[in-house]
Amino acid sequence: KRRYQIPSSRNIKKALTLDEIGKIARFQAVPGTWWEKARDMFMFSYFANGINMKDILRLKYANIDGEYVRFIRAKTYRTNRSNSSYISFHLTDELVEIITRLGNTNKKSDNYIFPVLTDCITPEKELADIQQFIQMVNKYLKKIVEQVGIEKKVTTYFARHSFATVLKKNGVSPLYISESLGHTSLKTTESYLDSFEDE
Repeated sequence: KRRYQIPSSRNIKKALTLDEIGKIARFQAVPGTWWEKARDMFMFSYFANGINMKDILRLKYANIDGEYVRFIRAKTYRTNRSNSSYISFHLTDELVEIITRLGNTNKKSDNYIFPVLTDCITPEKELADIQQFIQMVNKYLKKIVEQVGIEKKVTTYFARHSFATVLKKNGVSPLYISESLGHTSLKTTESYLDSFEDE
């Protein structure tokens, strides 16, 4: 009646410092366990320009183009098919090591790089499988950060925020950060970066 609007809360995003990222990267995990999987998937996201988990799990060997991986974000593909552009990241030694440890041994171009999803499943089943995988990674990521002494409630999404923050702190152009993150608008990136922690 009086045209009162409920104020929206500001979404404060948190990021890890390079030292904290290093602690996760150096965590000694038993091979073949969820501890290793959680560490490696977090680091894959960080090293691959902050790619989110859904897009990681949807990557196929066909997306590897020489020393680069090129893909269209699931988020923008769904909403903006006519204007979807490829995002690419360099296949660094760290990423190759993670793929070697956790990747599908059958490297046919149609196969998913990480053997979590399978072809011919419904979108509902795909979503359920992705969510279940992320929950497990987050469960063990929480245990890892406790063990290495990081006092933050770290989830897989911290890798994306941390990647962008490190670039911002090193004076990288917001336009480059926007392209790396796959944002369709520079405005999105500016508000995204504006909400990072004070440090």
